[in-house]
Amino acid sequence: MTPNSRSGAGRKGLATLVCGALAAGGLAAAGVTALEPGAASASSHREAPLISGTPQYDNTDVYAFVSPDKPDTTTIIGNWIPFEEPAGGPNFFTFAEDAQYDIHIDNNGDAQGDLLYRFTFDTHIKNKKTFLYNTGPVESLDDKDLNITQTYDIELIKLKDQYPVSRTKVANDVPVAPSNVGKASMPDYAKLREQAVHKLAGDATSFAGQADDPFFLDLRVFDLLYGGNLSEVGNDTLKGYNVNSIALQVPNHMIAESADQPIVGIWSTTQRKNAQGHFEQVSRLGSPLVNEVVNPLKDKDKFNASSPWDDAQFLKNVTNPELPKLIEAIYKIPAPDEPRNDLVDVFLKGVKDLNQPPHVTPSEMLRLNTSIKPAAEPKRLGVLDGDNAGFPNGRRLTDDVIDASLQVVEGELLGAKNDLGDAVDKNDKDFEKAFPYVALPTEGSRGPLAKGTDGETDVRSQLGDALQPAGASGDTDNMTLIAGSAGAGALGILLIGGALMWWRRMRDRAY
Repeated sequence: MTPNSRSGAGRKGLATLVCGALAAGGLAAAGVTALEPGAASASSHREAPLISGTPQYDNTDVYAFVSPDKPDTTTIIGNWIPFEEPAGGPNFFTFAEDAQYDIHIDNNGDAQGDLLYRFTFDTHIKNKKTFLYNTGPVESLDDKDLNITQTYDIELIKLKDQYPVSRTKVANDVPVAPSNVGKASMPDYAKLREQAVHKLAGDATSFAGQADDPFFLDLRVFDLLYGGNLSEVGNDTLKGYNVNSIALQVPNHMIAESADQPIVGIWSTTQRKNAQGHFEQVSRLGSPLVNEVVNPLKDKDKFNASSPWDDAQFLKNVTNPELPKLIEAIYKIPAPDEPRNDLVDVFLKGVKDLNQPPHVTPSEMLRLNTSIKPAAEPKRLGVLDGDNAGFPNGRRLTDDVIDASLQVVEGELLGAKNDLGDAVDKNDKDFEKAFPYVALPTEGSRGPLAKGTDGETDVRSQLGDALQPAGASGDTDNMTLIAGSAGAGALGILLIGGALMWWRRMRDRAY
């Protein structure tokens, strides 16, 4: 067997392939197997029956890291709406108006939220008599041709034992970056992204809009653990799909308890208005890939409505996980002994002397030490590879959380050294160097160019030139195009005539 290298070089042996079956599930199943009363997990892509049918409310991932270009701040990114097909019009992807998108911060380690940033959205339509998302090329967020727009408000709620003690409106009617319809509709999408970055009071910054899905992994585990024979691994399942992102960059001192206690815990939730007009929590996320494979079907929706301080009800699911036993049965790889006490500190309390708060209450959330400076050259395995600025000390966009978690789950901390992974080591698109850092969304017009175009000039102009009468430009290609069009028209006439003759014969036929 050929193990994976720390640098991500060739992955060809059985150990490399086994990673696939383990990575998308085993790390989550075993990584929280020692939950104590009051501990929690998290949700991810299409992880529970109810939320998979309502993607506008579905958390996909949460990221939290000290900003690499502004280390006195922390950046928090929450993503919603999994598997956005870029060309999925005419109804493109909007945040729900009847939802509260919340980012929770625990700054003293007691598994209770102390700060809550709440994003709410409104939709605006200029012309309801058209089916179009945009009626022409969009040059700015206030362009008259951008027919459907959204704005958002942000409210900062300070809590004590989960009861609000103060509420402050920190943003009002901020424009959202639209879905990236395509190159003709949005010829300079980066400009629209830049316009959607909004400065808040107190040196904070916010963003909401579409982005490339930054999570990279192979999700084909659900096809009987990669087909039952490891024949389907090493593919970034999320390549080419977008998400809706909410990003917030705030000074470290605004979220940390004090300079002496700089560690914060972070998770996100979605609350949806029910039939009685009250908001109810329908989705929750802290760390990736937990609710999919830890909780059985009977508990998944209940889990999404639960909170970090009330998870003792799920204890059995995580102390006796199902997936490692399935892997052992199918691939003969021994499941780790239960309970996995070596994982409690890493995944539920934080790493001692790194991101574990004093007097911590065990609970599954992203824990970030805001005093750890960003790494000059981040390593994808984070803390496991000596980079203390990375996962599980928060989560950066470039962190390979699948491989890092898998190696720990498979006994790295118990002396069973391994280099397992899912053969997907980085995102398909490069991340940005400045806030909000997520990559630009894939555009709907990402297919091959029409024949005769080179992508250097406007496609519509090229088509217009190509359709000029023969001789207008002296280009024989124009004659070919016109001849082809005429031939297609003649063929159409023949087909219509043949269809009419067939219909007449069939009309006289007795049945």
